[in-house]
Amino acid sequence: GISLLRDVVPKEKLGSSIAIMSASMGVGGALGLPFSAAIAENTSWRVLFWVVAALALAVGTLIWFVVPVGRANTAAGNSFDLLGAAGLGVGLVCLLLGVSKGADWGWGSGTTLGLLGASVVVLLAWGWWELRTREPLVDLRVTARPQVLMTNIASILVGFSMYAQSLVVPQLLQLPEATGYGLGQSMLAMGLWMAPAGLMMMVMSPIGAKVSAARGPKVTLTIGALIISLGYGISLPMIGTDSPLGLLAVTIVANTGVGFAYGAMPALIMSAVPQSETASANSFNTLMRSIGSSVSAAVMAVVLAQMTTDFGGFALPSEDGFRVAMLIGSGVALVAAAVAFFIPVPKAAADPEPGTAPDAAPETAEAKA
Repeated sequence: GISLLRDVVPKEKLGSSIAIMSASMGVGGALGLPFSAAIAENTSWRVLFWVVAALALAVGTLIWFVVPVGRANTAAGNSFDLLGAAGLGVGLVCLLLGVSKGADWGWGSGTTLGLLGASVVVLLAWGWWELRTREPLVDLRVTARPQVLMTNIASILVGFSMYAQSLVVPQLLQLPEATGYGLGQSMLAMGLWMAPAGLMMMVMSPIGAKVSAARGPKVTLTIGALIISLGYGISLPMIGTDSPLGLLAVTIVANTGVGFAYGAMPALIMSAVPQSETASANSFNTLMRSIGSSVSAAVMAVVLAQMTTDFGGFALPSEDGFRVAMLIGSGVALVAAAVAFFIPVPKAAADPEPGTAPDAAPETAEAKA
């Protein structure tokens, strides 16, 4: 969707359009949390999958009939890299499944080590194939450009820091009040308390776009990561209070930063790649965020599983465990800000309204070869 914007939106509106589309994820989450909680509480969590399937069909129908067609592909001989798609899919499934389930299966178990080992082998073979095929799924030479590479590294770190609070805050809201730090909210109430933070992403997206227009998306990404870190920082005195308002403030501040960052990353990618690589490069950037989120889930699971307290015979994450998790999220966000600050953006590419990448001119015979 973000890639299509480059084809169908005037250049002067591209930056704000990217920010709004990126922030729409927050609106989806804001609506989805209480909606999902209501279904899970009153029916079964399995119903959610059928609801999502129906929504996907509805969205697909709307895309087909409403969304405009982008730039026609005029390149001769283009073909879809089916082997590259299969290799990337298998490699990522092995990696993310091993990372996300390692705490449950045991990090030293044969299943976990086998999956992680297989992911290394498959992804190395995939990279070898992508560098040698004429029509790669992901042009790794473009991905290796410093601006693209460092933006992707920042994306992993932002994905990590974004997801940490999404795991910690709902648990704090729902744990029993008798623990001394839980707030005893129902699943539906938790979803409603989390919803304003998602909406904040949409509210802040025009501001992020204006910052990018004035200073460039690199600055917006750096500011966004710093705001995420600040959100985690203010969470430390909020844990253990008897009101969910403090955690609401934490999620609003953190998601403000996420809105800034998620609008800036596609702009940085699009200003550094040829137009023909826009979809591939943006999709790869999204994968980097997903890897960050999966690693975050694994790390937070380990922290909260190791730092527990006994509650009526049940082991629950301790208050100190939640504090450590928030400190990790804050530290990773600070590292993301540092990486974003050092992204090498040429002056021409720093234009916040990404139109044509510096080398997006028609491909030469050498490039095609």
